[in-house]
Amino acid sequence: MTASTLRHLVAAAAAGALTTSTALAQQGGMAQPGGMTAAADPIASAQSAAPAAVSANATIVTMDAKGATTTLRKGTNGWTCMPDAPDTPGPDPMCFDANAAKWAQAWIGHKAPPTSAVGVMYMLAGGTDASNTDPYATKPTAENAWVNTGPHIMIVGSKDVLAGHPAGAKPDTAAPYVMWAGTPYAHLMVPVSPKP
Repeated sequence: MTASTLRHLVAAAAAGALTTSTALAQQGGMAQPGGMTAAADPIASAQSAAPAAVSANATIVTMDAKGATTTLRKGTNGWTCMPDAPDTPGPDPMCFDANAAKWAQAWIGHKAPPTSAVGVMYMLAGGTDASNTDPYATKPTAENAWVNTGPHIMIVGSKDVLAGHPAGAKPDTAAPYVMWAGTPYAHLMVPVSPKP
């Protein structure tokens, strides 16, 4: 997950009482699985990030280029889903729980994340590629170990869950691995098969 993607997530999660904006007009028509675009159907885009059991009753939010958010649908299950971010190179809709939102808020604020509040993020449509070593990288360089991430789940907020998983700069992204190892924001990346 890139810095841009996490900023996208955090601004929505931290908003609390979400404000209205012109997000739908600014989604940019990023292509989604099955040919849909976030602008054409942001709810379907957001729901593609997680299993229907999670996304069907999640709050759906969008965000404009200035970080203002719009609630498209109020949910009932404590999860929040967002459609593809138009400023990232690939499809990256996501769904996250409240604990994952707290972890992401800490990351964006350069603060210590919770260590005993395990959070889950779904990105079943895939994710924008990211540095495996630098939590704040915005583009690939020769030094920051850019990796390709397909559909995955992220488990955040627990050092214990990282034990026994590979933590090198160039992981096999087809198996679970630790992203951002050695930083306070280390988390487990769990690849999954694309949704049928």
